Amino acid sequence: MDLGIKGRRAIVCASSKGLGRGSAEALAAAGVDLTLNARTAETLEATADAIRAAYGVTVKTVAVDVTTEEGRAALLEAEPNPDILVNNAGGPPPGVWSDWGHEEWLKAVESNMLTPILLATAVLPGMIERGWGRVVSITSGSVKAPIPRLGLSNSARAGLTGFVAGTARQVAKHGVIMNNLLPGQHDTDRIKGLMGNVASTENISVEEARERAQSVIPRGRFGTPAEFGAVCAFLCSEHVGFMVGQNVLLDGGAFNSTMG
Repeated sequence: MDLGIKGRRAIVCASSKGLGRGSAEALAAAGVDLTLNARTAETLEATADAIRAAYGVTVKTVAVDVTTEEGRAALLEAEPNPDILVNNAGGPPPGVWSDWGHEEWLKAVESNMLTPILLATAVLPGMIERGWGRVVSITSGSVKAPIPRLGLSNSARAGLTGFVAGTARQVAKHGVIMNNLLPGQHDTDRIKGLMGNVASTENISVEEARERAQSVIPRGRFGTPAEFGAVCAFLCSEHVGFMVGQNVLLDGGAFNSTMG
């Protein structure tokens, strides 16, 4: 399918690996020029080189921490007029409610709620002026079905979901489409860390923790960054012009519900 976005420009956050890289590669395959962001310059440059070689698109890199005002300013200076913004950030550490105090909550909200909101706020006026834009925020399946040990993530991402729900309906008339993409368990560094935490907490092997986690997913396995990226690219395409403020769950059927 032609996504109709060849020649568009996109910012993809946290895109040196995992779901962010999967999304960046799918956009590049559709002919989108990219500005990639991550904290680790070496990994980011290696990803950019691979994408340039594979897809022949222009790829800029900005190795900064976008949870800081300075980092966001540097990213937006590198690409001030994106047609597409993919918000993405690693989740806060697991734990239980009693582990988290003021500092932990502030960090979670800054990373997983305020940063994507502020980036969207910065690029929306230009998208509105040009009459076209796509904002996809990668949140989590936990905004639909909270995960007890990921309370920081549950809460911060739920706040972002509320922002998108209201804002998407205000900007849609200008041709700017905002939606959320909700991953379940995908085979990334994040899941490796979570499986390690489960193994340590329950005194089992990491492999047993993985098998246990995959056994409750109807698909029978973790998702892949490539299939996640393909859905993200579709949400950035011309074909979603009537799809406004939705939460697209990509979890292999793990969320058990008749509707939603």
